[in-house]
Amino acid sequence: MVILNNIFLMLLLTCFLSLPLPAIATDPPRARDLNIPFDGKPGEWNAITDVSGVTVGFETIVRDFPGKKAIRTGVTAILPRGEDSNHRPVFGGWFSLNGNGEMTGTTWVEESGFVEGPIMITNTH
Repeated sequence: MVILNNIFLMLLLTCFLSLPLPAIATDPPRARDLNIPFDGKPGEWNAITDVSGVTVGFETIVRDFPGKKAIRTGVTAILPRGEDSNHRPVFGGWFSLNGNGEMTGTTWVEESGFVEGPIMITNTH
């Protein structure tokens, strides 16, 4: 009886392992791959830096302290008009997706409708 149970389990395992991987194991199709039309064409790198005049920079901080918690943080800065971002504002708006965290400068964006200077993004709580 034990041998039959083992054979049955081996057959069941073989059938299970021979099934194709689920669709979630692959990347979902991109909208462009599904022929969904968009205005314009993506840039060479399909990135924000493909936009003429936009400058992006970042700084990552990694500190290890023996016996204590390590620090892993960083910041990304987006300058919509490059070095001239402080003197040439761009139209701006904001939206809080889930209400977690904080955004500095939203009052000014609401009042003026402009973003002046760099846009800074962190993942620090």
